[in-house]
Amino acid sequence: MHLTAFENATRFRDAYVIAGAPRIAEIGSQIVEGQASLRQLFPQAERYVGYDFAEGAGVDVVVEDPYSLPAADASFQCVLSSSCFEHAEFFWLSFLEMVRICAPGGLIYLNAPSNGKIHRYPYDCWRFYPDSGMALQRWGRKNGYGVTLLESFTSFQKNDCWNDYVAVFCRDEGAPTLIPESRILSGFADYKNGYMLGVNGLLSGSELTEDMARREIAARVSLGALEVTW
Repeated sequence: MHLTAFENATRFRDAYVIAGAPRIAEIGSQIVEGQASLRQLFPQAERYVGYDFAEGAGVDVVVEDPYSLPAADASFQCVLSSSCFEHAEFFWLSFLEMVRICAPGGLIYLNAPSNGKIHRYPYDCWRFYPDSGMALQRWGRKNGYGVTLLESFTSFQKNDCWNDYVAVFCRDEGAPTLIPESRILSGFADYKNGYMLGVNGLLSGSELTEDMARREIAARVSLGALEVTW
């Protein structure tokens, strides 16, 4: 995975201080050569299972149907997916499977691109925007799960083209009161369009992507509408 995806996953681990040695599942776990793996962030996990539709480094279970995971209901305390949902033709079905295998009171972590280059592995279908997490919450509840969005945001680029959309969910509607009040956004500022449970409106809201904002500034400079001093 790219640098900011790994950094955002590290922020998730640190903010939520996942207690003890939880059982963790990762959806889309294949490690691309030269890139980091989420698995290395959780060395104390009692059980860490990586699922993917193809064999490769980091893959423990190859799934025949990516929308039907070979795992029992409520079998993991934490379910992760990073840089995967953009490739899933029916990501909403993938999300329901993540919720299904997550234990009551457990956490679901999602990272998917909001902006970035086309990368077909083997498909590239989707990008995710500020309301995506709330839409997934509604989809989960429509299907009988009390999943609750705890926070979401779009992080800034860092040495590449990627703006990551990050969302953290609790498996249940009532259980967020059991989750520590610490959030990624409590100590992180390099983002736009953040959401936190219990806070009205978007935090650091913006209608422009980071690339669009740069182009707007460049255009104003070229037209003489904005003076730049060095």
